[in-house]
Amino acid sequence: MTTWVVGYRLGDDASSRQVTALVTESGVLHRAHGTYGKLPRLSKPQPSPALYSRTLFEGEHPLARPIAELRKHYADYTKRGYSLALVPPAVVRLDMEEHPPFPEKPHRELMQAFIGAAPNTPQPLDTAIGAFRATLGLPTRPANVSWVPRARPQPPRVEAMLRTLAHGSPISSPQRPAGRLDRHG
Repeated sequence: MTTWVVGYRLGDDASSRQVTALVTESGVLHRAHGTYGKLPRLSKPQPSPALYSRTLFEGEHPLARPIAELRKHYADYTKRGYSLALVPPAVVRLDMEEHPPFPEKPHRELMQAFIGAAPNTPQPLDTAIGAFRATLGLPTRPANVSWVPRARPQPPRVEAMLRTLAHGSPISSPQRPAGRLDRHG
């Protein structure tokens, strides 16, 4: 059995530390961190909430939150000084099966397989995530999306006037006294 994953490994030369994060096709986020040259400490896997609560997250794809968390961790660690891409963001096909969808304990073999199989070609994280989603047959965002502002709703008075004009009736403004209105005097 094979498993598709998207992930990265970042390093911080100042503190001699590294962090690895990846998301599997089943919707589980795996993380590991530690010192260079030593066996990393694995965090507890985080399955997508959409996997175990269909009623609360109805319509949400199981990969949505883990991918968002992957992006968040990448941004957080980059801000903390983990700027060296030891394993740049990549999509990898691993020839191993992931633990059940609700893993209780970390999957060290999965992490090691990712590190060993990941290519060393630099690319942005969003490109790797797009390739991961395309590999799994999920919709991806086009590369050049132009931003168009949403149409704002008209105020109720303007809508009423437009309806009146649409029926062919003239609009007359209310009679107000000309000049300055002095409330105090």
